[in-house]
Amino acid sequence: MMNSFILTEDFISKLVRLSVATSSKLRGQHKGSHRSHRFGSSLDFSDYREYAMGDDVRQVDWNVYARTEKYFIKRFLDEQEMRVHILLDSSRSMGEEKKWLFARQIASALGFMVLNRDDRLSFSALEEEIIFRKKGAAYRKAFLQMVANMPDASFKGSFARNGIKALPKDCTVLFVVTDGLEPLGEWEHFFRKLPHFSGDVRCIQIVTEEELHPPYTGDIRLIDVESDEELNVSMSNKVLEDYQKGREQHEKAFHAICSRFGIKTIQLVADDGIERAVFHHLLKNRWIQ
Repeated sequence: MMNSFILTEDFISKLVRLSVATSSKLRGQHKGSHRSHRFGSSLDFSDYREYAMGDDVRQVDWNVYARTEKYFIKRFLDEQEMRVHILLDSSRSMGEEKKWLFARQIASALGFMVLNRDDRLSFSALEEEIIFRKKGAAYRKAFLQMVANMPDASFKGSFARNGIKALPKDCTVLFVVTDGLEPLGEWEHFFRKLPHFSGDVRCIQIVTEEELHPPYTGDIRLIDVESDEELNVSMSNKVLEDYQKGREQHEKAFHAICSRFGIKTIQLVADDGIERAVFHHLLKNRWIQ
């Protein structure tokens, strides 16, 4: 059953068991469902250390003192929230119906997982202002509804040039959802800056089967959705081979740029569907757990 959230009820029920995985250091003073490597005052006991001048005497374990006649302090794991931002490419190249639906489904699924774990989620799509910023499971439905109600992707401009404006200053994990079709020089400028915003940046490249294997034959007119430029082409094996070669070179260079700046990448095919994307690709690559 497909509801107004663009995700089925059955799929949403499966997402409840999942969460975003990260090895990045958690920050923030608010309680969450994750354990940082710091020690604090949660109820989860870690170990002991010897008492030192200035320590809170209330943390002394008197049972241990009774056995050893030495003062030891209890240490507890600190609970901290994960802060996740999802930046969705809403430029015109993302506007193909199947691609845009799939991209929003990916964003919805990731955001749901974050909020379901009582972590902090922010979301933007080429606006200068963050269009969603909430924490906790109480906002799951509001987020799913907001993404489902987004207008068609129609931003007239470069995602790579404008995406930085839509990012928060600091987050644990940053997801970038895009088709990656803009010039490589613009991507290099964009990705170079992302490590300043997060220690764990991940780029999800959305493609369609039609982009991977164009089904066209004969004389056709191609229209660039970004620039509206038109090109008349007679489709032939040579034209298709040149297209495939150019696409593969672009993707190889795109992923190489990401790798250079420590950005993880994954390519998802919209035609494969959201369930395969999440439960096979994202889970297999340990982006979620």
